[in-house]
Amino acid sequence: MATAEPHSTPGDIWLPIPPGEIDGLPEGLNYVHWDADPEYPADPARCVFYAVPYMKPVDVCLRPLARMSRVRVVQTLTAGVDNLLPGLDRMPPGAQLCNARGLHDASTAELALTLTLAALRGIPEFVRAQEVGAWRPEFRPALADKSVLIVGYGSIGRAIEDRLTPFECARVTRIARTARDTVRGPVHPLSELSALLPAADVVILATPLTEATRGLVGRDFLARMKDGALLVNIARGAVVDTAALLAELESGRLRAALDVTDPEPLPADHPLWRAPGLLVTPHVGGPSSAFLPRAKRLLQAQLALFAAGEPVRHVVATAPESEVDRSTSP
Repeated sequence: MATAEPHSTPGDIWLPIPPGEIDGLPEGLNYVHWDADPEYPADPARCVFYAVPYMKPVDVCLRPLARMSRVRVVQTLTAGVDNLLPGLDRMPPGAQLCNARGLHDASTAELALTLTLAALRGIPEFVRAQEVGAWRPEFRPALADKSVLIVGYGSIGRAIEDRLTPFECARVTRIARTARDTVRGPVHPLSELSALLPAADVVILATPLTEATRGLVGRDFLARMKDGALLVNIARGAVVDTAALLAELESGRLRAALDVTDPEPLPADHPLWRAPGLLVTPHVGGPSSAFLPRAKRLLQAQLALFAAGEPVRHVVATAPESEVDRSTSP
């Protein structure tokens, strides 16, 4: 554990990675290591910067927040923060919730391409044939010459397009909440999604889960996709209406590849497991060998700003004032 002199320590920094394994951490701060262990490493009331453990149960990650009365920054190691938003009311007024924008771009974009290529080229079917020693060649669609629609053109969406570029796609169309121009071409607003869907051979979902995107991919969305199109979801399971997708898969009209599902984890008896034309991976877009070095760099950069008294980056929400605070403010 790296520690500063008590008189210069404003509070504790809780990290899910041992501090000694992170190069360049600013001096003068008191670092403690907690990765969702049953016992706390220090008094949560002293914590001023809480880096949330990665891939741990959300109730465990939220548990210390109720006692973190001095916390100023809650830093997730995920791009999405929907699971942590319920913790806002446990944070003191003005405390900031930050996401890990950029941390998972490479790993998640790799998986998006893996799922797309595997589903198009029939890799799941070939694996099943291998298991029974059956040689079953067949003609399969390629990614080359296909039209790809990326729904959610943030940093992960851009990383997906980076990786699509060598595959000779006919076109890549981009959708985000609002329209803008990029060096690669226009980003269309979400309001134009319905008109753009019918031309896409592959639709890749990379949007955050918000009230606007929850259930976005429902019956009408899927009905507008062309026959034989592929839906790839590396966003959040609740972006897709599971029942509506099941109906399309069981009809054989669409194919899908999902790294996220609703519900999640997917129960063993859930019909999605047996749906035709579906490839499922268990939410593994982020956890890869690319995670740890990028997580360390993110924490070092955020803590350098925090120690210098400068605004941290990637703030997605701020804890509101309580009713008592508002009633007593001038």
